[in-house]
Parts: sequence; structure tokens; C-alpha cells
Amino acid sequence: MPPANILRRGCPRPPSGLGASCLNLPPLRPAPAQAQIVHAGQACVVKEDNISERVYTIREGDTLMLQCLVTGHPRPQVRWTKTAGSASDKFQETSVFNETLRIERIARTQGGRYYCKAENGVGVPAIKSIRVDVQYLDEPVLTVHQTVSDVRGNFYQEKTVFLRCTVNSNPPARFIWKRGSDTLSHSQDNGVDIYEPLYTQGETKVLKLKNLRPQDYASYTCQVSVRNVCGIPDKAITFRLTNTTAPPALKLSVNETLVVNPGENVTVQCLLTGGDPLPQLQWSHGPGPLPLGALAQSGTLSIPSVQARDSGYYNCTATNNVGNPAKKTVNLLVRSMKNATFQITPDVIKESENIQLGQDLKLSCHVDAVPQEKVTYQWFKNGKPARMSKRLLVTRNDPELPAVTSSLELIDLHFSDYGTYLCVASFPGAPVPDLSVEVNISSETVPPTISVPKGRAVVTVREGSPAELQCEVRGKPRPPVLWSRVDKEAAMLPSGLPLEETPDGKLRLEHVSRDMSGTYRCQTARYNGFNVRPREAQVQLNVQSVPPVPPEVEPSSQDVRQALGRPVLLRCSLLRGSPQRIAAAVWRFKGQLLPPPPAVPAAEAPDHSELRLDAVTRDSSGSYECSISNDVGSATCLFQVSAKAYSPEFYFDTPNPTRSHKLSKNYSYVLQWTQREPDAVDPLLNYRLSVRQLNQHSAMVKAIPVRRVEKGQLLEYVLTDLRVPHSYEVRLTPYTTFGAGDMASRIIHYTEHNTCHFEDEKICGYTQDLTDNFDWTRQNALTQNPKRSPNTGPPTDISGTPEGYYMFIETSRPRELGDRARLVSPLYNASAKFYCVSFFYHMYGKHIGSLNLLVRSRNKGALDTHAWSLSGNKGNVWQQAHVPINPSGPFQIIFEGVRGSGYLGDIAIDDVTLKKGECPRKQMDPNKVVVMPGSGAPRQPHPQLWGPMAIFLLALQR
Repeated sequence: MPPANILRRGCPRPPSGLGASCLNLPPLRPAPAQAQIVHAGQACVVKEDNISERVYTIREGDTLMLQCLVTGHPRPQVRWTKTAGSASDKFQETSVFNETLRIERIARTQGGRYYCKAENGVGVPAIKSIRVDVQYLDEPVLTVHQTVSDVRGNFYQEKTVFLRCTVNSNPPARFIWKRGSDTLSHSQDNGVDIYEPLYTQGETKVLKLKNLRPQDYASYTCQVSVRNVCGIPDKAITFRLTNTTAPPALKLSVNETLVVNPGENVTVQCLLTGGDPLPQLQWSHGPGPLPLGALAQSGTLSIPSVQARDSGYYNCTATNNVGNPAKKTVNLLVRSMKNATFQITPDVIKESENIQLGQDLKLSCHVDAVPQEKVTYQWFKNGKPARMSKRLLVTRNDPELPAVTSSLELIDLHFSDYGTYLCVASFPGAPVPDLSVEVNISSETVPPTISVPKGRAVVTVREGSPAELQCEVRGKPRPPVLWSRVDKEAAMLPSGLPLEETPDGKLRLEHVSRDMSGTYRCQTARYNGFNVRPREAQVQLNVQSVPPVPPEVEPSSQDVRQALGRPVLLRCSLLRGSPQRIAAAVWRFKGQLLPPPPAVPAAEAPDHSELRLDAVTRDSSGSYECSISNDVGSATCLFQVSAKAYSPEFYFDTPNPTRSHKLSKNYSYVLQWTQREPDAVDPLLNYRLSVRQLNQHSAMVKAIPVRRVEKGQLLEYVLTDLRVPHSYEVRLTPYTTFGAGDMASRIIHYTEHNTCHFEDEKICGYTQDLTDNFDWTRQNALTQNPKRSPNTGPPTDISGTPEGYYMFIETSRPRELGDRARLVSPLYNASAKFYCVSFFYHMYGKHIGSLNLLVRSRNKGALDTHAWSLSGNKGNVWQQAHVPINPSGPFQIIFEGVRGSGYLGDIAIDDVTLKKGECPRKQMDPNKVVVMPGSGAPRQPHPQLWGPMAIFLLALQR
């Protein structure tokens, strides 16, 4: 047992006079985060759920509940995200950092893959995911159509009728067509054809009535079903077809633009001129709903005592589910004028802000009117009409002012020009009152100034009480005052507007809350006064909460990195609290009290405390904490100051990183990474690489020297002599003059994929071009449309198996001649002079267009150049092409399919390989047809032995 005056290691020494004791408990060892997702709530009982816990099937409108169970020390922090972005974007009343995710009344748009990320700063974060599948079945919609070429008179006295039934559902719905109570099918009735059209929104089944017969005039029912998944019942819709069935037709009783005076009663009739069944008429207004008091009945819209606010577009729509809806629109304009304003503009050429004799002066007048272009303006001086002269000009539509603005320009201002000017705006011949605005010009007319009254720069009120912020404006005339908020995080005023006008300079707030605290800006308006640079001032509003609230500070925790010898400023800010002031601020370093920072005068009401380190050294590196109190409680900011480098960030999207060497049964792996914030600390000297085979204790350690590393620069190292098929743990640690930085680790696995076969849904990082006409499609023999066009396209991929995927372009309607589809590769870094792009293509059909290979250079913007092209029918066979390219910098390759003259023009590609070096002069498989670059025709090659395979492109960059 140790003597009483000796403390155990790790216990603080107490002040003199106090006894020493320390409980010798074993410390908790740091453990990396681990996570597991479990689901509860109202999940449907589906067989797929019993196979994997990673699928959660739920009915639309039910409650989604996911829980992320985590372990690790320290306790990991949990963050939920969704495939399309942060989970907080659409989650209802759910914090993104909760371990339990709950969504009430889940919508179909909220389906997708959800990720739970748990991290505690030990090792790499744990990420788990689960796919949420939302089930639903909408009401079906049944419409009746016929082709345009069939129209020769009345709508349904022709031979062919199409009944289209559309529904949105998940899973895909099953359709049943009935005539009366009899189920229809191809085999039982030659007069009908049931098929699924291409390129339709939702799921659609079309019932085609061919060579219309008397028995075809009947009632038809479309029944849709999702086979009672999640308890969703079947739904149906019925339509009766007769020999008088016709689409709706309309006409209006007024012109498309209707100008009326305020107070008039407006009546617009929407008359049906055709349609069977009887169409339904509906009136709508844009923007917003129909005016209060408006009555829409039997196609007649009545608006009593119309007002200016009732202006807008009124739409009459007729629908009967036959053909397309009929629509007529009336633009209703109610004559009105409001907001008469004026501006005084001193001599612009001389950049003056004051009125001076001998200089030019412009007075402007504007009103907001409907219709704006019908407004007329008249100017008066001292009660008499202003007369035009060489020095007095009246202009309209000044390009520097709002549209339809009248300006009176005084050239070379004289003393006799002083006086009172009146601008009158009117609607000639309309019972709309005139609006006028008066401007006095004299030696006393001066631009404004603005200031805050003494003692009103800081306004402190209690939460829930009213507050008044005031700014005083001097000058003649006095313009209105515009109020706004200075705080970036709270750009809106309490009224919900970014700007608020006050004629007396006072902003009145009722029932203030703590989120209204902050800085408010008051500034002069540029109308109803001088058109000069606005003058502005600021007022601080402090809201004290009731009851008193302990302080909240930021940052709660911050990792501060800086190079050796450089200064660091640590700031702990008071976000909110009551009272909103700092009573005391105490700084500590590694638990030891530091001298207090310089005192700040109480009149400045500081909202933060700062600690400055003149230079970061090994001795000054460590943990700093700032404890801020406000007489109610305290809160702490934690800072971890260090000169060590941040951890590298591995790049997981390297294309085909694995390279096998079959003779030696070894493989190599392209390891790529970027350095997080390399400029935050001293320059990196090297990396320490540790490679350990899983289930083994020994590791290979190697130093990787580097030159200057820039932010975002993609670094790489090729790991060699890895044994097939073992996996390895890789640890990478950056080193600076300070020493070792933060380490990053990952596991690499052996894979034999060195070519993009398009077997994965991510298609090897390829993306669809957003500027083309349509997209490439990924499919295999099992996912082909059974009613696809014959005599075009491949039956399988290059492997000949029905499960193998390939990419192709579908050239059926609505595609047109010359339409282009582009498939764009990931971005590659050019680390060699020559590359070879090898791929298989299938171009079979009498309407085949063209297949182009382009190279997009990223040196100075995007520049696309053609590298290879082939056109026309090449037979029902896969053929191979080798295309040499020599990019000068970062690049992408683009496969461009061009639609030919008809629908028999499907083009497909498969097994795309990108290699360093030149292309082979002869093909490598005598059983494959190879197209040499630029040949334009296939030829049968001669056998040739393989040489050493070129190394894959190593420098893939995001």
C-alpha cells in the first residue's frame, strides 16, 4: 500500500490542508462506433421482409419508424440521411440526429434508401442503410381517344376507338378490362386489342376496339389491383361508349381580354358547343382562388362589384374524359391606380447629391396602375400647367426608372424654377379618381440624414412585451424609412417580410420572442424623396427571457488546426440566454486555470470571450475550455488545438482498382485519396502506409514521400504483391514537422472486375447527359419488353446469358430522326499520353442511325471531340471496336446514340474497357468480329497471342 502522502497516477493534487483520495477505476477504452437498423411501426407483412431486414414495406399514410441501435465509446452521434439528401429536408417534426426516426403519414415521395451514420471520433464511422418501399393505389382514370388520322367528321363514327386506363401504384397494378360483366381478352374477341403503350406517365393499359361493331357500343370497366398488398383493395372505373361520344368544345361570351371599371358587375359565360358525355365545366383563377362572392354555376361566372384585387386570368375548363380537355381563358383587368410616388434626382453627370443653381434637376412621378400603359400624367407648377421650353422637358418611360414613369427635367436650374410642382395621374374617360403627388423645390430642399436617438441604440425588453425601434430622419422632404434585419441567419422581419416601410421611422413589434433578438437596420427610401444613396443606421434589440435561462454558447466543441509558430484566436460566443450578457468568462488549458483575458468595458455589452495564442507549439497544443456564465447558469466551449494534420479521405469510386496477375496469383490495387484541409497545418512530408492481411498480426509498413499537396488533389499509390483472394486492412497516416497526424483506415477486397459490364445499377459511375433528347436504357433478356420491336436490338448481352445486362437506345415513338442519347463516363485524370477505349456494340435493324464515341476534355471548360463513329445496319451480332485517344488533361468519354429514320434502329453497347497505352493492331479473340477505328465495316481478324495487359487508368477524379 503506498504512503498516504503519495497520490495515485492520474489523480489531481488537492490544495494544502485537504486529504488526498482517488478511486482507482479502470478507464473505459475507446471503441469504434457500430450500428444496426431495426424497424417497427406499421410495416406490411411481405415475404421479402423475412429474407432481409434491409427492406421495409409500408402503406402510404401509415407511420414509419426506424431505430438505429449503436454501440461504442464515446457514445456515437447518430445522423439520418436519405439517398437524395439530408433526411431533415422532408422529415416531419424529427431531428436529423435522433436515434429513432419517425415519419407520420408517410408519403410515396418519402420512399427510398435511408442511411444511419454513427460516429464518435474513433475509427471510421459506421453506416447502415435500409430501403423503404411505400405501397399505394390511386383511383384509376379512364379516357377515350382516337388517332388524328381517323378524324373525318363526327368523333366516334369511325372504325377505331382507344380506351386508356391509367393509375399510379406501387407495386405495379394488374389491369382487367370488362364489357358489361364479361372480361375481355385477345384470345376471346378478335375485335379488341389490349396493350401497354410506351412512354406514359404512371401505369397504363389501352383497350383498342378495332373495326367498331354494334356490340362495341356498351359500358366498359377498368379494374385495377395490387393483389391486396398491405390490405389495399381493388379499384374500378366505368365508361359507357355510344355512337354520339365526342370530346368537349367551348366558346366564350366575351373577348379574351376584358377591361372593366371598379364596382361593375362582371358576367362571363362559358358555352358548351359539343361533348358527349356531358362535359363538366370548372372555373379557376390565377393566381389564387376565385374572388370572395364570385359565383360559378352552369358555365357562367359572376363577380359582383368587381375590385382591383380581382384582376387576373380566369380559366374555363371542360372535361368529359373524351379526347383532350377544352380550355378558354379571360384576362380580366380592373382599372385602378395606387402608390403615387415621386423622386428628386440631382445632376447625375456631375454626381451631385444636392440641388444647386446652374445644374440640371429631374423630378419623376409614378403610379402603379392597371392597365399600366393607359395612364396619363400632367405636370403643374404653382397651380398652373407646366409649359415646355428648352429648359423644361417632360419625358415618359425613362429607362432608368420603372415603366410608364413621367419625368420633368429642368436644364440649368434658375432661381425662378423654385416652386411647388404637382404631378397628376389619371385614366381618361374612366371613373377612377386621379392620383397626385406634390414636390416643393427651394433652397431648403436638401437630401436626408438618418440617426438613432440618444439612448435608443440598444433596446432591451422582456420576452412577450412590445418593443419600439426608432430612427430619426432629417431633410426636406423626409422620405419613408425601410427596416430590415442584419443577422444572416434571420433575414426576415417578424412580419415575415424582408423589408418593412414606416412613415415615421418607428418599427413597432408586438409580443417579442427571443428569436427576434439581433441587429436591425433602418435606411432612407429612394422614393418620396431624393434619388440618392440611402442613408442608414442600426439598432440592437435584446430580448430577456422569462424566467431566466442559462446561456447557450457556440461552438460547443471545435477542432482547431494550425501550423507551428502561427497564432490562433479562440472565440466562445454567447448565442442566447437571460440575461443576455456575460457575467464571467473563465479559460482553462488541460484543466489548469489561465489568466483572465483583458476586460471589455461594460457599455459595449460583449457577447463573446476570446483567447489569443501567439504561436502554436507542441507545448501549447491540447484541450482548451471556456466557461461562460450569466448569473443563472454556465455553458462551456471546448477547443482542441493542435498542429497535426487532418486525416486523409479515401476515394472509393476508383474505376477497376483491382488488377490481377494470374501467373503469380498476386494482384495489385490502386489506392486513391485526398488530403483534408492540407493548408491548415504545416506542409505534408510523407504518409506512413500500413498494410495488413486480415486475420494476420504482422503488417507491411512503408513511407510514401509527397511534394506539396493541394486541397482536392487526388493522390494515389499502387499496392502490389497482394495475395489472391485475400482482403487487407490499409492504414494511412500523414506526417508533418509536428509529427503524426490523424490516421484513416479502410478494407480492400480482391475483385476480378476490370471491365464495365453494366451489371450494377450504378453502371460504373456513368451518367445520363442532361442536354440530350433521351436516355440510354439498362436491360437484359429478362427485363426486355415482350412487345418490343422485332428485327432490331440484341437478344442478350455479349456473354449470351439472359441475366447479363447491356446499355441500349430505344428508338420507338416518340423518338424522331436525329434525336441523340448520351452516356457520360466518370472524370479521368490523364496520367499517360495514349489510351485505348475498347467496347462491344450491336447495330442491327434497317433504320440504324449512328453510334459515336466522343472525348470531353476538361482542361479549360468542356470541349467535346469526335474519336470514332459508325452508321448503318451491321447485322445481328456483337462486334468489338478499339478506339485510340490521346487526351491532354482530365477527360470523359461519351457514347452517343443517334436515332435513324425509323423505329427499327436500336443500338446497344457492352463491356467497356479503358486502358493505358496504344490499341492492339489486331483483335484478341478470333471468335469475335472487331471493327478497327475508322474502318466503318467489320472484318474477320487473324488470331494473335496476348501481350502483357496494360494497367488500368489510375487517376480517376470526381
